[in-house]
Amino acid sequence: MNKREFIKKSSVGALGIMMVPSLLKGSVAKERLRTAHIGVGNMGAADLDAISSHKAVDVVALCDVDAINLATAHKLQPKARIFFDYRVMLEEMGDEIDAVIVSTPDHTHAPASLLAMQMGKPVYCQKPLTHYVSESRAMKKLAAEKGLVTQMGIQVHSFYDYKLATLLIQSGIIGKVHTVHAWSPKNWGYDGPLPEGEDPVPPQLDWNLWLGTSKQRSYKEGMYHPGNWRKLMDYGCGTLGDMGVHIFDTPYNALQLDVPRTIMTECRPSNGFGYPENNTVTYEFPATEYTTESLKWIWYDGPGAPEMHEDLMLPGMQVKKDKKSDDERMKDKISLDAKVAAENELPEQGAMFVGEKGRLLLPHFMQLPKKIRKGKYVDISKEIAKVSKEHNLGEPIRNYDTEGPKHYHQFVDACLGKGETTAPFAYAARLTETILLGTIAGRFPGETLHWDAESARFKEEKANQYLAGDYRDF
Repeated sequence: MNKREFIKKSSVGALGIMMVPSLLKGSVAKERLRTAHIGVGNMGAADLDAISSHKAVDVVALCDVDAINLATAHKLQPKARIFFDYRVMLEEMGDEIDAVIVSTPDHTHAPASLLAMQMGKPVYCQKPLTHYVSESRAMKKLAAEKGLVTQMGIQVHSFYDYKLATLLIQSGIIGKVHTVHAWSPKNWGYDGPLPEGEDPVPPQLDWNLWLGTSKQRSYKEGMYHPGNWRKLMDYGCGTLGDMGVHIFDTPYNALQLDVPRTIMTECRPSNGFGYPENNTVTYEFPATEYTTESLKWIWYDGPGAPEMHEDLMLPGMQVKKDKKSDDERMKDKISLDAKVAAENELPEQGAMFVGEKGRLLLPHFMQLPKKIRKGKYVDISKEIAKVSKEHNLGEPIRNYDTEGPKHYHQFVDACLGKGETTAPFAYAARLTETILLGTIAGRFPGETLHWDAESARFKEEKANQYLAGDYRDF
């Protein structure tokens, strides 16, 4: 079954559900919000906790393909009805649900969200928004057509330091930006052999429902569920799709970027099954108000990331060239003065903006951005105080337990007609499309792919087959 057929069969008419007019609008005209949760293990459990912590939320339905996850969540929400199949849940409880939370592996984000959206439900969907570019565009389009409240699960989008960095960049603190470096040493890649044979499916798991619309594959213990699916092309989006969405978010938002013109990934040859463990992805974006004539963006992931570059040098670092290397881009070995090591180490994950008037380092996460100019840190306390006051940011709070729920509560409030979301699908779809173009480029290492945003196709025809996938009838 292809995507179009799935959406058609999943429509309100096909399910035979009559929706009251108020539920077909972007917000719910009531004081409480009844939520249904698709995926309640791991990140889904965190999402359930954060959404349900809002005083106006009533959790009415829980859905998971793993009975253990479902039982654990049900102990916390005993009044909620439980389901293994989200399609059954939405069909049976359509008029009892006001909003849907999707916290499944990436390959199920779009099928579940599109079905809920066809029924007029506001949706909070975990990042990355979708598994395929075509799905991102479909979700953006449907949300706009139905006027739905939507939010992608990038919680740090609502944190002080990221909002501050956005405002500082847009204030011109380092002038127009020409390059962004972003990195994470996380390893959501798999360079091992393709699995052979099959193992018994655990009794608590419905393997058919876990696969969902993806192609049929035999179960292998430890390979897919519950934790390793991010490494695999059929289900996840690698480190770029996991941490990249978070770390890209602030520069992408601050510079008001759209989708890139070109993408090139350096990695091992594709095996068609697992993402490479190490990737360097280079994007080129068209100009915006906050960039030079074009913007170069370099992403590094995997063990050892980032590859050292002069743009990433911090005050106090000394560079020694490895004379034994024949690589034209010789890796720099860094030696740090012991007295300044703590202050001058690159954060494990983060981003560096490179502008006409200096650089801005943004660690990930819960650390203030730092300005660097001519090899020295620059005191920006006055600039921080100014933008914080102008935009009512308040003081930074270094407590994830209290800060984390804000992004979720923003969605709940917007559903109840109180304010708007800051990561709606109109924004999230563009950011996700950018991420997914990088994962596609990894199938053609070392080749520059040219993207036409208007037609949503690559100039290189061979790459277009990865923009969408056929949906299995399950």
